[in-house]
Amino acid sequence: MPKRPDIKHLVTVASILIGFLFVLLLKTQGVLGDQGPKPEAAISSLVQTEQENQQLANENDKLRQELVKYTEGLNASSLAEQQLTEARMNAGLVPVSGPGIRITLDDSSLIEPNVEDLRNYFIHEEYIRNLVNYLWNGGAEAIAVNGQRLTSTTEIFCSGSYIQINGTRQMPPYTIEAIGDSRKLQSALDFYMWEMLGNFQTQYGITRRLEVVDNLRLPAGSLKQFRFAEPVKEGT
Repeated sequence: MPKRPDIKHLVTVASILIGFLFVLLLKTQGVLGDQGPKPEAAISSLVQTEQENQQLANENDKLRQELVKYTEGLNASSLAEQQLTEARMNAGLVPVSGPGIRITLDDSSLIEPNVEDLRNYFIHEEYIRNLVNYLWNGGAEAIAVNGQRLTSTTEIFCSGSYIQINGTRQMPPYTIEAIGDSRKLQSALDFYMWEMLGNFQTQYGITRRLEVVDNLRLPAGSLKQFRFAEPVKEGT
């Protein structure tokens, strides 16, 4: 009779075989493969990510603050530039253009040799000065006489055979150009002075002409040099 195998020996071999097959099955399904980071590694990675996010947030805050400062600087610069432009405009130091009126005055060519009083045949500085004042009163925003821009320091006075304006000698004809509402400017001239010039034109032959112009171009005035005057400092 053949000898029967030992049952304990068979059970041991079967257990080893089953264990080997089980391990092989787990590896095949990836259960015993690379399972990803361990809990300690995952926590460390989370902490590092949080620190990086906080650093990025701080950098964003700095950039936002810099942007606010830059924007405020631009606004301040734009405001200062606007105020400077307005100041130069009010001082007559900027060339300007716009609608308005043009007045031309000229001496008479009908002077007779035996005339005793020649004043009525000539254009005098007071005519120009009064007309300029009427135009300012009528809302003129800029005025020039013979290309000389009128500013706060402009002088108009007679000096012999010529009229001095801004330190320059001007001879007739005299052209007064004013930018503003043409209707208001014309209305401002409806005073005794303008009517008187009309009478002189009829009687003595002087020239008095008014034109409405769609686009006048006036030059900039000259910047006055200050030798004695200086701005008052705050607190003094």
